[in-house]
Amino acid sequence: MRTIGFRGFRSRVSDLVVDDDGMSTAEYAIGTIAAAAFGAVLYAVVTGDSIVSALTGIVERALNTAV
Repeated sequence: MRTIGFRGFRSRVSDLVVDDDGMSTAEYAIGTIAAAAFGAVLYAVVTGDSIVSALTGIVERALNTAV
């Protein structure tokens, strides 16, 4: 049987105690939810009456400009 020193033991114990599996998955899920929420808010803002009329005015003005 192979013996390990205190540092090796401590390293193995810390590997068992500190388990980061799934952290990137959880962060990815939170980021996805945040992006979806931001998209929903942006959609609500852009489809609002004032924004639609402002964008329509900009497009109409651009189309009526003499070149």
